[in-house]
Amino acid sequence: METFKELNPVAQALCATGFTWFVTALGAATVFSSKKIKQKLLDGMLGFAGGVMIAASFWSLLAPALEMGEGGSFPAWVPASVGFLTGGLFLRIIDRILPHLHIGLPIEEAEGIHTRWKKSILLVLAITLHNIPEGLAVGVAFGAAAAHHPGASLSGAVALALGIGLQNFPEGMAVSMPLRREGISAAKSFWYGQLSGMVEPAAGVLGAAVVVSSQAILPYALSFAAGAMIFVVVEEVIPESQQSGYADFATLCCMLGFTVMMILDVALG
Repeated sequence: METFKELNPVAQALCATGFTWFVTALGAATVFSSKKIKQKLLDGMLGFAGGVMIAASFWSLLAPALEMGEGGSFPAWVPASVGFLTGGLFLRIIDRILPHLHIGLPIEEAEGIHTRWKKSILLVLAITLHNIPEGLAVGVAFGAAAAHHPGASLSGAVALALGIGLQNFPEGMAVSMPLRREGISAAKSFWYGQLSGMVEPAAGVLGAAVVVSSQAILPYALSFAAGAMIFVVVEEVIPESQQSGYADFATLCCMLGFTVMMILDVALG
């Protein structure tokens, strides 16, 4: 742990998001032991992932952003509000442009710019869309910790990375399992599943580098990542967990995920 503390924040973000990608790969690797997963379990895991992301958005990102905004030129809520709404708008723009397909839908209902790409690619891109704000959030958290601000800490950034890693396991499965059911080989299904998580290290390094270069944008960057994550949760993760008849179970799992992330952040932060 001491060696990790001595790394610069960009390297720390790379290590942390490398871990979150690895957990995505572990989830995708389940295709080697099973060709399909019970829908109830998948919905529960998606609900859990949504709960983790909601809790992380507040405890790890918005709350520190509000603390950092105190004593500035504007009221404390201004940077947090601007960043939060901008993050949601950013994801909305990507959602409109990037071709992708939500889990369980026919290819005719693909979103984004029209393309003739295969269904497998569109499913990967849908999960990749989840992972952009997740990687960004982890990177920004490590950059904020390096600023030694009371509202941010290295242990809090580590807690965020652990929480994001936990909910990446079902996301890896959410890509690889549907592909395996469609007859794609286990090796290719695994490859596409882990591929969806590779964007996290890139987003994490970018987030940390931007924050380190200018501490003035810290509250905006933290809340931007929060807004992007909340957009993904409300627009994709929770609706997908509710559409197959296991809404109550998925909701309880969402609450469990929220609680686990809250405990991680409070206990380690």
